[in-house]
Amino acid sequence: MAHRYDLVVRGGNLADGTGAPVREADIAVEGGRIAAVGAIAGSGREEIAAKGLLVTPGFVDIHTHYDGQATWDERLAPSSWHGVTTAVMGNCGVGFAPVKPQDHGRLIELMEGVEDIPGAALHEGLRWNWQSFPDYLDTLAARRYDIDLCAQLPHGALRVFVMGERGAKLEPAMPEDIAEMRNLASQAIRAGAVGFSTSRTLNHRTVKGDPTPSLRATEAELMGIALGLKDAGSGVVEMISDFDTPDQASEFAMIRRLIEASGRPLSLSLAQSHGGPEGWRSLLGLIEGAATQGLPIRAQVAPRPIGVLYGLQASLNPFSLLPCYRAIADKPLAERLVALRDPALRRRVLDEAAAASGSARRLMAFDRMFALGTRPDYEPAREKSMASIAARESREPAEVAYDHLLEDEGKTFLFAPFANYAHFNLDACGEMIGNAHTVMGLGDGGAHVGLISDGSFPTYLLSHWGRDRAQGRFDLSWLVKRQTADTARAVGLLDRGIIAPGMKADINVIDFDKLTLEAPIMAFDLPAGGKRLLQRARGYRATIVSGAPIYCDGEATGALPGRLVRGPQAGPAIN
Repeated sequence: MAHRYDLVVRGGNLADGTGAPVREADIAVEGGRIAAVGAIAGSGREEIAAKGLLVTPGFVDIHTHYDGQATWDERLAPSSWHGVTTAVMGNCGVGFAPVKPQDHGRLIELMEGVEDIPGAALHEGLRWNWQSFPDYLDTLAARRYDIDLCAQLPHGALRVFVMGERGAKLEPAMPEDIAEMRNLASQAIRAGAVGFSTSRTLNHRTVKGDPTPSLRATEAELMGIALGLKDAGSGVVEMISDFDTPDQASEFAMIRRLIEASGRPLSLSLAQSHGGPEGWRSLLGLIEGAATQGLPIRAQVAPRPIGVLYGLQASLNPFSLLPCYRAIADKPLAERLVALRDPALRRRVLDEAAAASGSARRLMAFDRMFALGTRPDYEPAREKSMASIAARESREPAEVAYDHLLEDEGKTFLFAPFANYAHFNLDACGEMIGNAHTVMGLGDGGAHVGLISDGSFPTYLLSHWGRDRAQGRFDLSWLVKRQTADTARAVGLLDRGIIAPGMKADINVIDFDKLTLEAPIMAFDLPAGGKRLLQRARGYRATIVSGAPIYCDGEATGALPGRLVRGPQAGPAIN
């Protein structure tokens, strides 16, 4: 009698995560693991017909910010809507553990400022039934999720926990502070953190405008923490730093010394600056040079522009800082629409826009501002910008933007890229994606909820770079590998990211021809009625975690097989 499996995914076009050519195959699942791949004679207690559909490993997203949401929500959306089956949070040096009770508000202010997560939602949602990082992991481990979750130790929280007010005010760490951070970092890794993250960028500030606590951390402090990871024998380092300064070489030399001393893998955020469009090449060159010398270093890169969504429902719109708009900014959307449709207020807004300067003027970069549309276009032609439309129609760019904001009852968005779009195309992104020393990341799922909706990066990577782009497309099987095996291995998860016997049964079944991003919407479903941008996709026929379908045709099944993953995971030998 033929074996009966828990699940069989039957007859799909398999891109198995290794980069091998797509082939037709069945996948049998038993006990949450892949039991067999090929022509499966046995039946499944449950079967998914995948003939003509793309079948991939579940996507591994190594750059998210579900640190708060994971304590109150069982669904890690929007990431789980985009084929992600494992999410790594705690990036950019921000998070909520370790923490002393008197610092709860401080960490909320930091997360609200750096990652645009409403403070009211965090105050309402966080239960703070932890102090140490191991306690925080225990809290997460007691919960169930739709997808798996990994946590990193955030530098900001660690520094404030050890140094208190001195740490928040960027004072240098004393030797005894560094010794304690080293010990706590080792403790966190041994308890199950997959790594440590830090931020050294001036762009990261608290909601009050104060710099992130880790901004000026000395090499001695960073070295102490890195050696804490070495003491524990595992863990990766994730870092964001400002490299567009004359100190780029010395900053990178310091990073090299951290890796050489600790032996721990490190990733750096990499994007094209509009102010210096070719600057990213020099940083990538430094990374390539170090990697070819055997250092475990990669650049985290994005598949599309990094930018903000302006709208009447968003945290900002081009007119947010104008006095006449600020006078109505706190009114409900319906009332603002009535006011903005009044010709007299319209004229005042446009007059103030014409006279604006400073920060108010910077919000109105109409030459790089586009209507996102109902089918989002993340590689719009320059001719579609507000400024270009205005020139063709002999109007002011502010007027064109104003009219777009009023469409669809004020629920539309304008897309304003601020990185990766210096030349009004994604050629630089293509070069970064194709480089052997990069890894996909930077989607920030769970963060920037009022301005950015980039948790959809995995869907965009496959649909745009594997199908829709007119030039420079990549082999689909190779793209799948980039979002599965490559990302999993970057954080030490060797038990997933490839469809092979013995591997974790995290699987996507995709109608690739129909894989499409929907337009973002603003939902008001966070604690305390907080708002967040959510973006769904069409084309995911099934997403499976540990052998259990969690979404079928975009609808939740009710299954919650996701768990906290503690530390690196060993995988089976794969031929």
